[in-house]
Amino acid sequence: MITYDDFAAVDIRVGTITRAEPFPEARKPAYKLWVDFGGDLGEKRSSAQITAHYSIDGLIGRQVLAVVNFPPRQIGKVMSEVLVLGVPDAAGEVVLVGPGHAVPNGGKLF
Repeated sequence: MITYDDFAAVDIRVGTITRAEPFPEARKPAYKLWVDFGGDLGEKRSSAQITAHYSIDGLIGRQVLAVVNFPPRQIGKVMSEVLVLGVPDAAGEVVLVGPGHAVPNGGKLF
């Protein structure tokens, strides 16, 4: 069990994918993502193994949730600044997590 303070320490925000590119250097099929969180956070980079369900064109404009307060992590040739969140489908492929309606970028999950 964790406390509410433990949960509150994880900064999960909504952002909009503004750009996506193939990531051929990744060990597993993945995309490079640029996500706009607005305000002081601005645009952050990430990579995600989401090629089974998403095309590059279908990602642009999609709102997603991401952890924005992890330290940056080198993923191959990409410096990942945020962790885009997803859940596995029945086959174990990633399905992105996002709001059910359009919301302002930068909104914090609570």
